[in-house]
Amino acid sequence: MIISGILNLNKPSGLTSHDVVNRVRALTGIRRVGHAGTLDPLATGVLLVCIGQATRVTEYLMAGQKVYHARVRLGITTDTYDVEGQVVAEAPVEVSRAQFETALTRFRGTITQLPPVYSAVKRQGTPLHRLARRGIEIERSSLKARKLEIHRLELTDWEPPECTLEVTCSPGTYVRALAHDLGQVIGCGAHLTGLTRLGSGDFHLDDSITLEEFTQAVAEGHWTDLLHPTDTALTRFPALQLDADTSRRLCSGQAISSPIEESNQEVTMARAYGPGGTFLAILARDPAAGTWRPRKVFCTQPPESSEAAERIP
Repeated sequence: MIISGILNLNKPSGLTSHDVVNRVRALTGIRRVGHAGTLDPLATGVLLVCIGQATRVTEYLMAGQKVYHARVRLGITTDTYDVEGQVVAEAPVEVSRAQFETALTRFRGTITQLPPVYSAVKRQGTPLHRLARRGIEIERSSLKARKLEIHRLELTDWEPPECTLEVTCSPGTYVRALAHDLGQVIGCGAHLTGLTRLGSGDFHLDDSITLEEFTQAVAEGHWTDLLHPTDTALTRFPALQLDADTSRRLCSGQAISSPIEESNQEVTMARAYGPGGTFLAILARDPAAGTWRPRKVFCTQPPESSEAAERIP
């Protein structure tokens, strides 16, 4: 039996995201494992680990909105923009809460952000953090700015020189760059001292499991009960229920006629289910031909009947 699904793990501080992937591989004996959205070693919280066929939906998981709890230290600037870097500047903290709240308004809504020099962004195939640690100087201003959405940015605790922020943002946002840039705006500098990812798309910290809990579940032989079905990554796409004959044609790579009203031109992607609610494929709409084409097929032999119908998220 091929085991596939998504683990919602609460990453501990001190491990890289790849360290967690390696732990899951070692514990389960499964090589096809990946994660959907890097967390820095300092960070904790929701890390989605995909197993088996679920590695094919990481791009859809990564596209989900992110929620963070961030602890920021004012008055100190570091080269990595977090507590693990070298201090490069210090200044007295002479900003009031009201002034700080005013500065936050500049970072809400649609913003552009330059990634940190110490990041996984690549230059000529090499991650920037590797170049920086080799002593190769990189000007942050030379990097390509990203357009981001900061849906929510709230000050939840004010104890200068420390403060706490809650951030709801689009994928690709560097919260430590947000902390650094905020420090530049208020004039005293700042860096990130703690970060917890509270949510990623439809997955939340309250529903996550720790590595210790996962390790225990593996030892007791019921770790697969902790997997979320692969198609939970795709709930923003409409679900199409297909009959047995159409399911067979789709799973052999053929396009199928569109069961969605042609007037609904906004729908460009869908997820397909066969008899019994079996998840079959991700579909892309071909409006010119009036058909749906399989983009990724997950089931090559769909069931013939609707026995033991499963849930469709």
